[in-house]
Amino acid sequence: MQIDDISDMATLRAHIDAVDERLIGLLAQRHALIARAARIKERIGLPARIDDRVEEVVANAGRHAASRGLDPALIEDIWRQLVEAAIAQEDRYLNGDRP
Repeated sequence: MQIDDISDMATLRAHIDAVDERLIGLLAQRHALIARAARIKERIGLPARIDDRVEEVVANAGRHAASRGLDPALIEDIWRQLVEAAIAQEDRYLNGDRP
């Protein structure tokens, strides 16, 4: 189904809810990858925060957003929050707070 074929709010909302569910699944996958990064960083002696990488990730998100017609500043703000949450997750692991 094409987006332009959606003619009523109930169907539109169902599609939005489905996209949100897929986004949550991707965020869960990202969370698992961050958990793996924390284990690797511990083994090789890296800190949770690597400022150059933070800026690279945020810039990548902004560039990808712009290429798809999204507001890069908004996406960069969202990604900064994601990255800060990931750093906090890694910090907890590196400081011994492990599941």
